[in-house]
Amino acid sequence: METVDVAFAVLGLAALLAGILPRLLERRPLSMPIAFLGLGMVIYALPTDLPVPDPLAHRDVATHLTEICVIVALMGAGFKIDRRLGWARWSSTWRLLAVAMPVCIAAVALLGWWWAGLVPATALLLAAALAPTDPVLASDVQVGEPTAESDSEDEVRFALTSEAGLDDGLAFPFVYAAIAIAGSGLAPGDWLARWMTADVLYKVTVGVVGGLLIGWLLGRLFFRAPSELRLARHSEGFLALAATFLAYGLVEVVGGYGFLAVFVAARAIRAAERSHEYHAVLHDFAEQIERLLTVLMLLLLGGAVIGGLLAPLTWPAALVGLALVFVIRPLTGWLALRGAPGRPAEHWVIASVVVHGIAATPVMRLLDGAGRRTAPRVPPARCTPVAA
Repeated sequence: METVDVAFAVLGLAALLAGILPRLLERRPLSMPIAFLGLGMVIYALPTDLPVPDPLAHRDVATHLTEICVIVALMGAGFKIDRRLGWARWSSTWRLLAVAMPVCIAAVALLGWWWAGLVPATALLLAAALAPTDPVLASDVQVGEPTAESDSEDEVRFALTSEAGLDDGLAFPFVYAAIAIAGSGLAPGDWLARWMTADVLYKVTVGVVGGLLIGWLLGRLFFRAPSELRLARHSEGFLALAATFLAYGLVEVVGGYGFLAVFVAARAIRAAERSHEYHAVLHDFAEQIERLLTVLMLLLLGGAVIGGLLAPLTWPAALVGLALVFVIRPLTGWLALRGAPGRPAEHWVIASVVVHGIAATPVMRLLDGAGRRTAPRVPPARCTPVAA
Protein backbone atom coordinates (compact mmCIF):
# COMPACT_ATOMS: atom_id res chain seq x y z
CA MET A 1 0.00 0.00 0.00
CA GLU A 2 1.56 3.25 -1.17
CA THR A 3 1.45 6.07 1.38
CA VAL A 4 0.68 8.64 -1.31
CA ASP A 5 -2.36 6.61 -2.42
CA VAL A 6 -3.63 6.57 1.15
CA ALA A 7 -3.13 10.33 1.33
CA PHE A 8 -5.17 10.83 -1.86
CA ALA A 9 -7.96 8.65 -0.47
CA VAL A 10 -7.97 10.53 2.84
CA LEU A 11 -8.08 13.91 1.09
CA GLY A 12 -10.90 12.73 -1.14
CA LEU A 13 -12.88 11.48 1.85
CA ALA A 14 -12.23 14.73 3.70
CA ALA A 15 -13.41 16.84 0.75
CA LEU A 16 -16.54 14.72 0.44
CA LEU A 17 -17.29 15.03 4.14
CA ALA A 18 -16.70 18.79 3.92
CA GLY A 19 -19.71 18.89 1.62
CA ILE A 20 -21.84 16.46 3.63
CA LEU A 21 -21.15 17.22 7.28
CA PRO A 22 -22.44 20.82 7.36
CA ARG A 23 -25.86 19.49 6.32
CA LEU A 24 -25.78 16.60 8.78
CA LEU A 25 -24.62 18.78 11.67
CA GLU A 26 -26.87 21.71 10.86
CA ARG A 27 -29.32 20.97 13.68
CA ARG A 28 -27.00 19.07 16.01
CA PRO A 29 -24.86 20.33 18.90
CA LEU A 30 -21.58 19.50 17.18
CA SER A 31 -19.44 21.82 15.07
CA MET A 32 -17.67 20.81 11.87
CA PRO A 33 -14.19 21.76 13.20
CA ILE A 34 -14.60 19.42 16.17
CA ALA A 35 -15.76 16.61 13.87
CA PHE A 36 -12.76 16.97 11.56
CA LEU A 37 -10.30 17.29 14.42
CA GLY A 38 -11.62 13.98 15.75
CA LEU A 39 -11.48 12.44 12.26
CA GLY A 40 -7.85 13.49 11.93
CA MET A 41 -7.01 11.86 15.25
CA VAL A 42 -8.75 8.63 14.19
CA ILE A 43 -7.02 8.51 10.80
CA TYR A 44 -3.54 9.04 12.23
CA ALA A 45 -4.20 6.54 15.02
CA LEU A 46 -4.74 3.82 12.38
CA PRO A 47 -1.79 1.90 10.88
CA THR A 48 -1.84 3.84 7.59
CA ASP A 49 1.86 4.77 7.42
CA LEU A 50 0.92 8.39 6.87
CA PRO A 51 3.72 10.69 8.07
CA VAL A 52 2.74 12.28 11.36
CA PRO A 53 2.54 16.08 10.89
CA ASP A 54 4.82 18.02 13.20
CA PRO A 55 4.27 21.81 13.00
CA LEU A 56 7.28 22.41 15.24
CA ALA A 57 9.60 20.55 12.86
CA HIS A 58 8.10 22.29 9.79
CA ARG A 59 7.47 25.77 11.13
CA ASP A 60 7.44 27.59 7.79
CA VAL A 61 4.96 25.18 6.21
CA ALA A 62 2.66 25.32 9.26
CA THR A 63 2.89 29.12 9.41
CA HIS A 64 2.03 29.69 5.77
CA LEU A 65 -0.78 27.12 5.67
CA THR A 66 -2.47 28.69 8.67
CA GLU A 67 -1.79 32.14 7.21
CA ILE A 68 -3.58 31.30 3.96
CA CYS A 69 -6.49 29.68 5.80
CA VAL A 70 -7.06 32.73 8.00
CA ILE A 71 -6.76 35.41 5.30
CA VAL A 72 -9.20 33.57 3.02
CA ALA A 73 -11.61 33.37 5.96
CA LEU A 74 -11.14 37.09 6.65
CA MET A 75 -11.96 37.97 3.04
CA GLY A 76 -15.10 35.84 3.18
CA ALA A 77 -16.16 37.46 6.46
CA GLY A 78 -15.68 40.92 4.95
CA PHE A 79 -17.79 40.05 1.92
CA LYS A 80 -20.71 38.65 3.89
CA ILE A 81 -21.39 41.62 6.19
CA ASP A 82 -24.20 43.80 4.82
CA ARG A 83 -24.19 46.50 7.48
CA ARG A 84 -22.63 49.84 6.57
CA LEU A 85 -19.87 51.16 8.77
CA GLY A 86 -20.92 53.65 11.45
CA TRP A 87 -20.11 54.26 15.10
CA ALA A 88 -23.61 53.42 16.35
CA ARG A 89 -24.16 50.58 13.89
CA TRP A 90 -20.86 48.92 14.85
CA SER A 91 -20.93 49.79 18.56
CA SER A 92 -20.91 46.14 19.64
CA THR A 93 -17.81 45.56 17.51
CA TRP A 94 -15.92 48.54 18.93
CA ARG A 95 -16.74 47.49 22.48
CA LEU A 96 -15.51 43.93 21.92
CA LEU A 97 -12.30 45.12 20.26
CA ALA A 98 -11.43 48.14 22.40
CA VAL A 99 -12.54 46.80 25.80
CA ALA A 100 -13.06 43.04 25.86
CA MET A 101 -9.99 41.99 23.88
CA PRO A 102 -7.36 44.07 25.76
CA VAL A 103 -8.84 43.07 29.11
CA CYS A 104 -8.85 39.40 28.03
CA ILE A 105 -5.21 39.70 27.02
CA ALA A 106 -4.24 41.33 30.31
CA ALA A 107 -6.12 38.72 32.38
CA VAL A 108 -4.69 35.72 30.50
CA ALA A 109 -1.18 37.18 30.62
CA LEU A 110 -1.50 37.69 34.37
CA LEU A 111 -2.74 34.13 34.86
CA GLY A 112 -0.02 32.76 32.60
CA TRP A 113 2.64 34.52 34.67
CA TRP A 114 1.18 34.05 38.15
CA TRP A 115 -0.47 30.63 37.84
CA ALA A 116 1.29 28.80 34.98
CA GLY A 117 4.76 30.12 35.81
CA LEU A 118 5.53 31.64 32.41
CA VAL A 119 7.94 34.53 32.05
CA PRO A 120 6.11 37.84 31.36
CA ALA A 121 6.94 37.99 27.63
CA THR A 122 5.78 34.41 27.05
CA ALA A 123 2.61 34.97 29.08
CA LEU A 124 1.75 38.04 27.01
CA LEU A 125 2.46 36.19 23.76
CA LEU A 126 0.18 33.35 24.83
CA ALA A 127 -2.57 35.82 25.76
CA ALA A 128 -2.30 37.65 22.43
CA ALA A 129 -2.49 34.37 20.51
CA LEU A 130 -5.57 33.19 22.42
CA ALA A 131 -7.50 36.47 22.43
CA PRO A 132 -8.98 36.60 18.89
CA THR A 133 -12.25 34.80 18.14
CA ASP A 134 -11.16 32.81 15.11
CA PRO A 135 -13.15 33.63 11.92
CA VAL A 136 -12.73 30.06 10.70
CA LEU A 137 -13.86 28.17 13.78
CA ALA A 138 -16.65 30.65 14.61
CA SER A 139 -18.29 30.35 11.19
CA ASP A 140 -21.35 28.57 12.64
CA VAL A 141 -22.46 31.80 14.33
CA GLN A 142 -21.62 34.26 11.57
CA VAL A 143 -23.97 36.15 9.29
CA GLY A 144 -25.15 34.49 6.09
CA GLU A 145 -24.43 35.27 2.46
CA PRO A 146 -24.25 38.90 1.29
CA THR A 147 -27.59 40.46 0.42
CA ALA A 148 -28.79 43.76 -0.97
CA GLU A 149 -30.30 44.76 2.41
CA SER A 150 -28.00 47.10 4.30
CA ASP A 151 -29.20 46.33 7.83
CA SER A 152 -30.51 42.78 7.62
CA GLU A 153 -28.32 41.07 10.23
CA ASP A 154 -29.26 40.40 13.83
CA GLU A 155 -26.92 41.76 16.48
CA VAL A 156 -25.49 38.43 17.65
CA ARG A 157 -24.31 37.20 14.27
CA PHE A 158 -23.14 40.63 13.17
CA ALA A 159 -21.11 41.29 16.32
CA LEU A 160 -19.35 37.93 16.13
CA THR A 161 -18.62 38.20 12.40
CA SER A 162 -17.28 41.75 12.53
CA GLU A 163 -15.22 41.03 15.65
CA ALA A 164 -13.73 37.92 14.06
CA GLY A 165 -12.85 39.92 10.95
CA LEU A 166 -10.86 42.54 12.85
CA ASP A 167 -9.45 41.01 16.00
CA ASP A 168 -6.85 38.81 14.30
CA GLY A 169 -5.16 41.89 12.90
CA LEU A 170 -5.62 43.98 16.03
CA ALA A 171 -4.07 41.30 18.25
CA PHE A 172 -0.73 41.71 16.47
CA PRO A 173 0.37 44.81 18.44
CA PHE A 174 0.23 42.71 21.60
CA VAL A 175 2.27 39.97 19.90
CA TYR A 176 4.93 42.54 19.03
CA ALA A 177 4.79 43.92 22.57
CA ALA A 178 5.66 40.44 23.85
CA ILE A 179 8.54 40.22 21.38
CA ALA A 180 9.76 43.67 22.42
CA ILE A 181 9.66 42.75 26.11
CA ALA A 182 11.56 39.53 25.39
CA GLY A 183 14.27 41.47 23.57
CA SER A 184 14.55 44.53 25.80
CA GLY A 185 13.26 43.56 29.21
CA LEU A 186 10.37 44.94 31.21
CA ALA A 187 11.62 48.54 31.40
CA PRO A 188 9.14 50.51 29.25
CA GLY A 189 11.76 53.08 28.34
CA ASP A 190 13.60 50.44 26.34
CA TRP A 191 10.75 49.53 24.00
CA LEU A 192 7.47 51.40 24.64
CA ALA A 193 8.00 54.39 22.32
CA ARG A 194 9.25 52.24 19.46
CA TRP A 195 6.37 49.82 19.93
CA MET A 196 3.75 52.59 19.96
CA THR A 197 5.07 54.29 16.83
CA ALA A 198 6.08 51.28 14.72
CA ASP A 199 3.97 48.33 15.85
CA VAL A 200 0.78 50.18 16.74
CA LEU A 201 0.44 53.46 14.84
CA TYR A 202 2.38 52.67 11.68
CA LYS A 203 1.38 49.05 11.12
CA VAL A 204 -2.30 49.58 11.96
CA THR A 205 -2.51 52.71 9.80
CA VAL A 206 -0.83 51.00 6.85
CA GLY A 207 -3.11 47.98 7.26
CA VAL A 208 -6.28 50.07 7.23
CA VAL A 209 -5.24 52.57 4.55
CA GLY A 210 -3.67 49.88 2.39
CA GLY A 211 -6.76 47.71 2.63
CA LEU A 212 -9.03 50.64 1.76
CA LEU A 213 -6.91 51.63 -1.23
CA ILE A 214 -6.58 48.11 -2.63
CA GLY A 215 -10.27 47.41 -2.05
CA TRP A 216 -11.25 50.69 -3.72
CA LEU A 217 -9.09 49.97 -6.76
CA LEU A 218 -10.40 46.41 -7.06
CA GLY A 219 -13.95 47.67 -6.60
CA ARG A 220 -13.43 50.06 -9.51
CA LEU A 221 -12.03 47.22 -11.61
CA PHE A 222 -14.85 44.85 -10.68
CA PHE A 223 -17.78 47.23 -11.07
CA ARG A 224 -16.74 50.55 -12.68
CA ALA A 225 -14.21 49.67 -15.37
CA PRO A 226 -15.07 49.89 -19.09
CA SER A 227 -17.40 47.15 -20.19
CA GLU A 228 -14.75 44.84 -21.65
CA LEU A 229 -12.65 45.01 -18.45
CA ARG A 230 -15.46 44.99 -15.89
CA LEU A 231 -14.71 41.73 -14.09
CA ALA A 232 -18.07 41.48 -12.34
CA ARG A 233 -19.67 40.76 -15.72
CA HIS A 234 -17.86 37.41 -15.90
CA SER A 235 -18.76 36.24 -12.36
CA GLU A 236 -15.44 34.51 -11.75
CA GLY A 237 -15.21 33.58 -8.10
CA PHE A 238 -11.47 32.88 -8.05
CA LEU A 239 -10.86 36.63 -8.11
CA ALA A 240 -11.64 36.50 -4.38
CA LEU A 241 -8.23 34.87 -4.03
CA ALA A 242 -6.67 37.63 -6.12
CA ALA A 243 -8.13 40.25 -3.78
CA THR A 244 -7.03 38.28 -0.71
CA PHE A 245 -3.43 37.75 -1.76
CA LEU A 246 -3.00 41.24 -3.19
CA ALA A 247 -4.25 42.94 -0.03
CA TYR A 248 -2.24 40.71 2.27
CA GLY A 249 0.97 40.62 0.24
CA LEU A 250 1.20 44.28 -0.70
CA VAL A 251 0.48 45.54 2.80
CA GLU A 252 2.92 43.08 4.37
CA VAL A 253 5.60 44.21 1.89
CA VAL A 254 5.38 47.77 3.22
CA GLY A 255 5.29 46.62 6.84
CA GLY A 256 1.59 46.83 7.69
CA TYR A 257 -0.77 44.29 9.21
CA GLY A 258 -1.92 42.15 6.28
CA PHE A 259 -4.69 40.41 8.26
CA LEU A 260 -6.26 43.78 8.93
CA ALA A 261 -5.85 44.86 5.30
CA VAL A 262 -7.65 41.79 3.94
CA PHE A 263 -10.83 42.40 5.94
CA VAL A 264 -10.78 46.14 5.21
CA ALA A 265 -10.28 45.46 1.49
CA ALA A 266 -13.30 43.16 1.45
CA ARG A 267 -15.42 45.87 3.07
CA ALA A 268 -14.18 48.42 0.51
CA ILE A 269 -15.10 46.08 -2.35
CA ARG A 270 -18.59 45.68 -0.87
CA ALA A 271 -18.91 49.46 -0.66
CA ALA A 272 -18.08 49.86 -4.37
CA GLU A 273 -21.41 48.37 -5.45
CA ARG A 274 -23.45 47.11 -2.53
CA SER A 275 -26.29 45.29 -4.25
CA HIS A 276 -24.40 43.54 -7.06
CA GLU A 277 -24.85 39.76 -7.21
CA TYR A 278 -21.11 39.35 -7.84
CA HIS A 279 -20.51 39.77 -4.11
CA ALA A 280 -22.30 36.47 -3.53
CA VAL A 281 -20.08 34.80 -6.15
CA LEU A 282 -16.92 36.08 -4.48
CA HIS A 283 -18.16 35.13 -1.03
CA ASP A 284 -19.21 31.61 -2.07
CA PHE A 285 -15.84 30.90 -3.68
CA ALA A 286 -13.94 32.22 -0.64
CA GLU A 287 -16.13 30.16 1.68
CA GLN A 288 -15.55 26.96 -0.29
CA ILE A 289 -11.78 27.47 -0.31
CA GLU A 290 -11.92 28.32 3.40
CA ARG A 291 -13.80 25.12 4.15
CA LEU A 292 -11.35 22.95 2.24
CA LEU A 293 -8.35 24.61 3.89
CA THR A 294 -9.98 24.30 7.31
CA VAL A 295 -10.58 20.59 6.78
CA LEU A 296 -6.97 20.09 5.75
CA MET A 297 -5.64 22.03 8.74
CA LEU A 298 -7.86 20.19 11.21
CA LEU A 299 -6.90 16.76 9.85
CA LEU A 300 -3.24 17.69 10.19
CA LEU A 301 -3.84 19.09 13.68
CA GLY A 302 -5.53 15.84 14.68
CA GLY A 303 -2.49 13.95 13.44
CA ALA A 304 -0.16 16.30 15.31
CA VAL A 305 -2.11 15.71 18.54
CA ILE A 306 -1.77 11.95 18.07
CA GLY A 307 1.94 12.50 17.44
CA GLY A 308 2.39 14.18 20.83
CA LEU A 309 1.94 17.89 20.06
CA LEU A 310 0.21 18.48 23.40
CA ALA A 311 2.59 16.35 25.46
CA PRO A 312 4.42 19.40 26.92
CA LEU A 313 1.10 20.93 28.04
CA THR A 314 0.91 21.24 31.82
CA TRP A 315 -2.22 21.29 33.94
CA PRO A 316 -1.66 24.90 35.08
CA ALA A 317 -1.35 25.99 31.44
CA ALA A 318 -4.46 24.02 30.48
CA LEU A 319 -6.39 25.67 33.33
CA VAL A 320 -5.42 29.09 31.96
CA GLY A 321 -7.07 28.13 28.67
CA LEU A 322 -10.18 26.86 30.45
CA ALA A 323 -10.35 30.06 32.49
CA LEU A 324 -10.29 32.08 29.26
CA VAL A 325 -13.13 30.09 27.69
CA PHE A 326 -15.41 29.76 30.71
CA VAL A 327 -14.67 32.84 32.84
CA ILE A 328 -12.52 35.61 31.34
CA ARG A 329 -14.02 35.98 27.86
CA PRO A 330 -17.68 35.66 29.02
CA LEU A 331 -17.25 38.22 31.81
CA THR A 332 -15.19 40.76 29.88
CA GLY A 333 -17.37 40.42 26.79
CA TRP A 334 -20.57 40.86 28.79
CA LEU A 335 -19.22 43.89 30.65
CA ALA A 336 -17.97 45.46 27.42
CA LEU A 337 -21.42 45.08 25.86
CA ARG A 338 -23.27 46.87 28.66
CA GLY A 339 -25.27 49.57 26.90
CA ALA A 340 -24.74 48.07 23.44
CA PRO A 341 -27.67 47.05 21.21
CA GLY A 342 -29.31 43.79 22.21
CA ARG A 343 -30.78 42.06 25.22
CA PRO A 344 -28.70 40.60 28.10
CA ALA A 345 -29.23 37.08 26.74
CA GLU A 346 -27.79 38.16 23.38
CA HIS A 347 -24.83 39.77 25.11
CA TRP A 348 -24.04 36.49 26.86
CA VAL A 349 -24.23 34.62 23.55
CA ILE A 350 -21.84 37.11 21.94
CA ALA A 351 -19.50 37.08 24.95
CA SER A 352 -19.22 33.33 25.55
CA VAL A 353 -16.97 31.34 23.17
CA VAL A 354 -18.57 28.17 24.53
CA VAL A 355 -21.59 28.79 22.30
CA HIS A 356 -19.39 29.45 19.26
CA GLY A 357 -18.58 25.74 19.06
CA ILE A 358 -20.57 22.77 20.38
CA ALA A 359 -23.46 24.85 21.70
CA ALA A 360 -23.69 27.15 18.67
CA THR A 361 -26.50 25.34 16.87
CA PRO A 362 -28.97 24.87 19.76
CA VAL A 363 -28.36 28.34 21.16
CA MET A 364 -28.83 30.10 17.82
CA ARG A 365 -31.95 28.00 17.14
CA LEU A 366 -33.38 29.11 20.47
CA LEU A 367 -32.71 32.76 19.65
CA ASP A 368 -34.13 32.43 16.13
CA GLY A 369 -37.15 30.37 17.15
CA ALA A 370 -38.11 32.73 19.94
CA GLY A 371 -37.59 35.76 17.71
CA ARG A 372 -35.22 37.11 20.33
CA ARG A 373 -32.90 38.89 18.00
CA THR A 374 -32.21 42.56 18.13
CA ALA A 375 -32.17 44.54 14.91
CA PRO A 376 -29.26 46.89 14.35
CA ARG A 377 -29.38 50.31 15.93
CA VAL A 378 -29.81 52.74 13.05
CA PRO A 379 -28.37 56.23 13.58
CA PRO A 380 -30.68 59.25 13.35
CA ALA A 381 -31.33 60.57 9.86
CA ARG A 382 -29.06 63.59 10.38
CA CYS A 383 -26.04 61.32 10.99
CA THR A 384 -24.75 59.97 7.70
CA PRO A 385 -22.99 56.61 8.26
CA VAL A 386 -19.58 56.14 6.74
CA ALA A 387 -19.62 53.67 3.86
CA ALA A 388 -17.44 50.59 4.24
